[in-house]
Amino acid sequence: MLRERPTLSCESTSEHGAMIKKDVPGLEPRGFRWVIAGRLAVSERIGGSGFQHRRVRREEEIAWLYDQGINTILSLLPAGQNTAVYEEAGFRVVVHTVEGTPDEIEDVDGIFAAMDEAINVRGASVLFHRDTIDETVSGLLAGYLVHSGLVKDPIIATSVIQEILGRPLGPEGRRLIPVQ
Repeated sequence: MLRERPTLSCESTSEHGAMIKKDVPGLEPRGFRWVIAGRLAVSERIGGSGFQHRRVRREEEIAWLYDQGINTILSLLPAGQNTAVYEEAGFRVVVHTVEGTPDEIEDVDGIFAAMDEAINVRGASVLFHRDTIDETVSGLLAGYLVHSGLVKDPIIATSVIQEILGRPLGPEGRRLIPVQ
């Protein structure tokens, strides 16, 4: 359920000293890519991560996501970071905390179940994100393609994700892909 697009505006002064309000078009989140057109997208953390995180940037990225039809956020961030902000903005939020490297992840099936929960809602358009798009995120996306049955061969799933993300998937990330 999408609420109305958040209105972002900025004020500036015209050459005659009058205050002018302009709508802000939004800002594409870093690394944004569609994995399954219109259904599953990926990006880095909305608003940036660490010392680069900015509230205004987050608001602009949320507006841009609305314009793209995103209505659900599947966050892998620890402790539900930004969950309240996403819910306040009108997104449906699914959280499944993932910390560490691909070798340290023990609950891959639980992550795929959270992805199923997010995607299998009628009309859902899901953004999958973590602080950065790393081996873990890449491996989970390739693994989900196999888990969901969209791609049968793990080698092809690896190739597809590498092409979509424009980065290689190393052996650590490949360990997250189920072998059928």
